[in-house]
Amino acid sequence: MLRRRFGVSTAAGYSCVGRGTMDRVWHGPAWTLPFLHLGAWRNILVPDAATDVPFSVENYAYRDSLGRETVTVVRTFEVRPGRRRRFDATLVADGPGRVLDYLGTHQHLAVDLRPSVLPDGSLRIVSGAQRFHEGPVSFRFPMALSGTAVLTEGWDERRERFTIDVAVSNARFGPLAGYSGSFTCEFPAVVGDAVPPAVRPLREEARR
Repeated sequence: MLRRRFGVSTAAGYSCVGRGTMDRVWHGPAWTLPFLHLGAWRNILVPDAATDVPFSVENYAYRDSLGRETVTVVRTFEVRPGRRRRFDATLVADGPGRVLDYLGTHQHLAVDLRPSVLPDGSLRIVSGAQRFHEGPVSFRFPMALSGTAVLTEGWDERRERFTIDVAVSNARFGPLAGYSGSFTCEFPAVVGDAVPPAVRPLREEARR
């Protein structure tokens, strides 16, 4: 099931849309909230704490305007009635075994991802170096001012649901934000030009 979920591509001819519940959405101490709210302005991270949160994740495959094979990762959290948060990213192949993650609606942050498979067959993804790109400004973002994300996804055979746990932390200041829960998936044959514009970034960044 994990192979199917992460096999989304234009060549495969299908995408993946998941819906479920996050048992917990959390954030770090109060001083982290201004930074989380700043990120939320461009759909990066979620500055809320809640339980039993309705959740969806939309992974659509297409080729972007630069010709790169791309997969959307649009996560929507209904943190309370009438309040939805989105956490957007687009994944781009960056060579064998390497993935580049552009965060937010305008792909301001380019993040290296390191995927691996755990002994129980779960997928683990750890974020690495980060670069900030905006107009003529481009620089390596210091990790001392940012966070490292660790994502673990698995398949619960008993419940027939995907499980997810995401935690973002700073080496010095500790936990920043995260969420955990479970969901089911559908695999629509929607790829390429048929992908909804609402899940695509508003700007595409050529720099990696």
